[in-house]
Amino acid sequence: MKYLIILFVVALALAPLTHFLPSKRQRQLARLREYAAVHGLFVEFRNLPGAREGERAEQVIYYGKRLPASRGEPRRQRAWIGGAGHWRGAGHRDPVPTATEGFPAQILACSEDEGSCGAYWKEDGEEADVAAIVAALEAWSGVEKAA
Repeated sequence: MKYLIILFVVALALAPLTHFLPSKRQRQLARLREYAAVHGLFVEFRNLPGAREGERAEQVIYYGKRLPASRGEPRRQRAWIGGAGHWRGAGHRDPVPTATEGFPAQILACSEDEGSCGAYWKEDGEEADVAAIVAALEAWSGVEKAA
């Protein structure tokens, strides 16, 4: 009986510590972000492009690939909204980058600015989706280097 009471008291004392253990979703996000970082991307919160004036911009996750500094004229800041093959320019009529063909269907938007090119999404995928994002951004930045 004494051992049962001791075991109960120890379990009661350790129970609050379980709140500090990461959930299944938190572990999955950590794996996705680690995979992206190991393959040369950076991850940050950004406003989803294309919000109309007066609307509150939605914050989503941006997986970006750093671009080398442009020589001469700086790159224009451009964004495309869509996904799953239905892309449109956000406030411009520039052609959609061919790299968007490699994005998984979960991608909400993509953009290019002076420092990076990247994809916006809600991280509702697997490592294979991050691998597709890495490949697409590598292709995009490769085209940028050649230009």
